[in-house]
Amino acid sequence: MSDHSLPRFQHCLASGVIAAVGIWVAYISYTQQPSEAFLFPRLISTVFVVLALWTFVKAVMGWTKVGHGLSGRDLTWLAPGLIVALIYIFWAAKALGFYTAGTIAFFILLSFYDPASHHRAKTWIKRVIITAGFLVVMYGLFAKLLKVYTPREIFF
Repeated sequence: MSDHSLPRFQHCLASGVIAAVGIWVAYISYTQQPSEAFLFPRLISTVFVVLALWTFVKAVMGWTKVGHGLSGRDLTWLAPGLIVALIYIFWAAKALGFYTAGTIAFFILLSFYDPASHHRAKTWIKRVIITAGFLVVMYGLFAKLLKVYTPREIFF
């Protein structure tokens, strides 16, 4: 594989995986009961699938500028976030609940990717405040504003 085709392959692979996950989520949202609980996920997943398929088709047709692709260093930098996401999706959301697991995952990701010092109490306090704000926004969005069931077991 030439250096020029590697970024395109990476883009096709990534957009294909995202499209497949989107189709899976949409399928689940359209087949689960009670149907009222999945009204909001249906709307979001349908838009997500349309955009994901559009991106995949553009990648396959070569209509997307793909840059230089991801290096091994980039993938190493992304790995902790992917690991946290997989733990959240396949275990924590079901075991701990949406809000608890989401808050913990957000705090871990914020702590890992925040470039501020990890040796100062001030930066940890800032992370806790930002995480609390995240929790308030998520609760307000799902429970109060949209008045929908919180996402539960969508991947199971």
